[in-house]
Amino acid sequence: MTIMSGAGSLGATAEEFPKTIRIATYNTSLYGKKAGEVRDRLATGTFRQAEKIASIIQTVRPDILLLNEIDHDAGGETVTLLAEKYLAVGQGNLQPIDYPFIYSAPSNTGIPTGMDLDSDGSTGGPADAFGFGIYPGQYSMAVLSRFPIDTDDIRTFQKLLWKSMPGALRPTDPKSNESYYDEATWNSLRLSSKNHIDVSVRVGDHVIHVLASHPTPPVFDGPEDRNGCRNHDEIRFWNEYTQNPTAAFLIDDQSRPGGLATDALFFIAGDLNSDPQDGDSRFDAIETLLRNPLLSDPKPSSRGGAEAGGGYQGEKLKGDPLLDTAEFGRSGNMRIDYVLPSIGLAVKQAEVFWPAKGNPESKWISASDHRLVWAEVELPSE
Repeated sequence: MTIMSGAGSLGATAEEFPKTIRIATYNTSLYGKKAGEVRDRLATGTFRQAEKIASIIQTVRPDILLLNEIDHDAGGETVTLLAEKYLAVGQGNLQPIDYPFIYSAPSNTGIPTGMDLDSDGSTGGPADAFGFGIYPGQYSMAVLSRFPIDTDDIRTFQKLLWKSMPGALRPTDPKSNESYYDEATWNSLRLSSKNHIDVSVRVGDHVIHVLASHPTPPVFDGPEDRNGCRNHDEIRFWNEYTQNPTAAFLIDDQSRPGGLATDALFFIAGDLNSDPQDGDSRFDAIETLLRNPLLSDPKPSSRGGAEAGGGYQGEKLKGDPLLDTAEFGRSGNMRIDYVLPSIGLAVKQAEVFWPAKGNPESKWISASDHRLVWAEVELPSE
């Protein structure tokens, strides 16, 4: 569902598009205990969490922004309320920011499968949905843009089957060495815990593909590591999509086959729930993605992350805290949120919004356990 907010302008004429743009991803933690709860809070115009989120976005001022963990509902009402009542309204002494083009992505979260996926004897829990969720649309994502979104070119892979992935990691019980899922279940499981989306944004004569996802956390399972396996393959999808333009298995929800053209401009963005060195994910998926020859890793950093020191998880974590993007208390801080531009987009600057203690802006980061991550890139000259 794409929504035209009608607010503001593009900020540039067709002849005067910028040479550089700022792109960002932010897991906002905007979810509730029931459908409509977040929407109703946003509708008041005084939702404190949303005010903090807006303050951060108005400070960084991304041109293209991916939001993770914001409800998808009919007409994209929730994200539209955030855009109109908070982003387009100056917070404190900050300037408002308008996003005339918004895409609210459908999600597998909360959609019942009718199967007992977590082996708890019930078929109706949030872990039995196609993607973990209490209600449909929970933990979804949205793309907000100052520049036009090509609605006809949007691709989604919400219904792509997990088994369709070459070399799919089918969870196995290590004691019995048998598949955790029976054949009927395995043949019906979807790869995306939320969705994998390709949203084309037109900036002057350039088309930039926003490749976004939010893989399941690689925890909350058992020795079969079903969530770890799924997280791995959800991340691996982007290597397949960006490097295999003729892949027959890549059939989108619009029945179009194949991956992305190898000369396309793109950036991969989202909360990928995988740190290259710490945590419980299968590191090879994120490590391979970061080595993808078609993209660059700008390694956004922050003073606040470095100051926090990474936290502890029994022992000191291995990753450089300068690069951390999420704060998980006793589990430690990790780098799990990414903006990875294609090599055709020259990186000029990249940061994590994590102010040092004592900075007045640090009071905003309590809005989420994740930090906004951004990169400024230069568009290729014609």
